Amino acid sequence: MFLNFPRASQMTQVTVFTGFLGAGKTTIILDILKQLPKDYKVCLLKNEFGDSQTDSLLAQESNVEITEISNGCLCCVLVGRMADALLELKEKYQPERIIVETSGSAFPAPIAWQIRKLDGFYLDAIITVIDCVNFTGYEDTSYTARMQAQYTDIILLNKSDLVSERELDLLIDKVDELNCDTPKLKWTPNMSYQQLFGIDTQLFLLQTNEEHDKDHHREIELLTIHSPSLPLDHIKAFLDTVKKERVYRIKGTISDSATYILNWAFERWQLTPTKKSIDGIHLTVMGQELVHELERFKKIFGEEVTLHR
Repeated sequence: MFLNFPRASQMTQVTVFTGFLGAGKTTIILDILKQLPKDYKVCLLKNEFGDSQTDSLLAQESNVEITEISNGCLCCVLVGRMADALLELKEKYQPERIIVETSGSAFPAPIAWQIRKLDGFYLDAIITVIDCVNFTGYEDTSYTARMQAQYTDIILLNKSDLVSERELDLLIDKVDELNCDTPKLKWTPNMSYQQLFGIDTQLFLLQTNEEHDKDHHREIELLTIHSPSLPLDHIKAFLDTVKKERVYRIKGTISDSATYILNWAFERWQLTPTKKSIDGIHLTVMGQELVHELERFKKIFGEEVTLHR
């Protein structure tokens, strides 16, 4: 099969997707999974922020095996658990490829080093997804976003259809200041996955003693919400009032007469029905300076709103 690349034919290939909160990593991965031949064995290892397993509910529709690591960052807090998860997936399913989707705060280098240490695994590529609409808004304030753009094999420009040609040119100029050598591809659902597989990355071949800031995940604050059900119309009206200056991402499940998966990113949101029945409202809100948003969320969801800093 054309997917079996010679240097990695005896090993499980690993493709790592990084990108800031709300960049669209899950959507792109789901599009890729739909393209793969039915007999190609692939597993998805996801790193969730908080305890809302929203993206995994969506990914389960793709019939891939999912192992999920929550409440931390793959590159530091959970790096050991990532290795355990990779080994478990390999032993249990013998996949040809594992796709690792990191949280929005993950640094690529420690993840790459961890994968390279494991026998039987082959790091094929690190791919960074950039949000064409919002990248210039958080790039100046997020060290993580800059590192993700600098250390990658391919930069996927997502949501390019939502900006003008002039805005896209300015964005590419900004990204080029961080990384002028890496290929930049405009993502569309029709783009072939073959452009992303078989990269044979040369990044991070040697582990250095350089330490990254293990407090970088504090760039992101969390609000968790666990409250009784509310009328769906009330929640929709509230979501339309949330602004992206402090709130970057909201994800979780909402139950009214049915259960819905909520994906909110930088003022764009959608509700996806799911057959899984989950009582109440369970959301994770991600952003900065969320202490200033706490009362607004409590006003609609009650006292079951907790700030994590």
